Amino acid sequence: MKAYLIDANSKTVSPVDLAGLPDIRRLIGYDSIDSDEIDASGDRLFFDESCFLRDQTGKGRFKLDNLVPVADKAVVAGSSDEGATLRDAATKLAALQQRIVWL
Repeated sequence: MKAYLIDANSKTVSPVDLAGLPDIRRLIGYDSIDSDEIDASGDRLFFDESCFLRDQTGKGRFKLDNLVPVADKAVVAGSSDEGATLRDAATKLAALQQRIVWL
């Protein structure tokens, strides 16, 4: 399915293909992930739930809309049930890039 990898270190947003949650964990680099809904389409931001508890020396950060800032990497993917089942992201790449502020 179509999703987007947000990398705060390189300040990039890249399209990625996912098969499921294991791919999100691999892309983020941690097994402990959490997610927040980012809009009414059901798209969610998946991130390392301990991203600010870990040593983040030198790691970039970003803020998406009015959500709390996230360190390092995150993934935007679609979901119809709060992240349990994934589907293609509804958000377009250009629109997502405009909603991100690099910190």
